[in-house]
Amino acid sequence: MMETMEEKKIRRNLYRVLRKTGVQKNDIQLEASFSKDLNFDSVDWKIFTFYLEGIFDISVRDEEVLSFGSVNDTVTFLKHTA
Repeated sequence: MMETMEEKKIRRNLYRVLRKTGVQKNDIQLEASFSKDLNFDSVDWKIFTFYLEGIFDISVRDEEVLSFGSVNDTVTFLKHTA
């Protein structure tokens, strides 16, 4: 399946958000789990949400953010939001 320009842009910006949250570049994978692979805690989620909202110019509810199990879940959410 071909990735659209929009998806590439979403992924690139999401990776920026993850880097600002403190995630190492090597750890950023679409299938990475926030809890298991990236070891997100409540502070990480707050920072992640702050940058996610800023970079994508959106507002995300806490329950939406907490429903993200993996990086790919966030991409899917952003495709339907952006």
